[in-house]
Amino acid sequence: MSKGYLTTHVLDTATGTPAVGLKIELFSAGQLIASKVTNTDGRTDGAILPAEAFALGEYELVFHAGDYLRGAGLKGGFLDIIPIRFTMDQEDHYHVPLLLSPFGYSTYRGS
Repeated sequence: MSKGYLTTHVLDTATGTPAVGLKIELFSAGQLIASKVTNTDGRTDGAILPAEAFALGEYELVFHAGDYLRGAGLKGGFLDIIPIRFTMDQEDHYHVPLLLSPFGYSTYRGS
């Protein structure tokens, strides 16, 4: 079994709380391979790409920020879909968090 897997976490920096109910999709080679929604901790229930499905390669996480922001009653309308493309080149835990506000975001490889 692979030692690699992928997780994510979304924090709403405008409210200082986890982003609850934000849809996240994972693509590889243009194909949808996972779709999840964040829970009350701003995380997905389980890895978005678990060890049994892990493969090296290029991936894209797509965060449906606009739907979340509108649903949370946050004014703005600037951000809608946030795609993050990255490469997993070793069997490891990849954690790609998103820090989100109505007018900007940041991400990094976490632990």
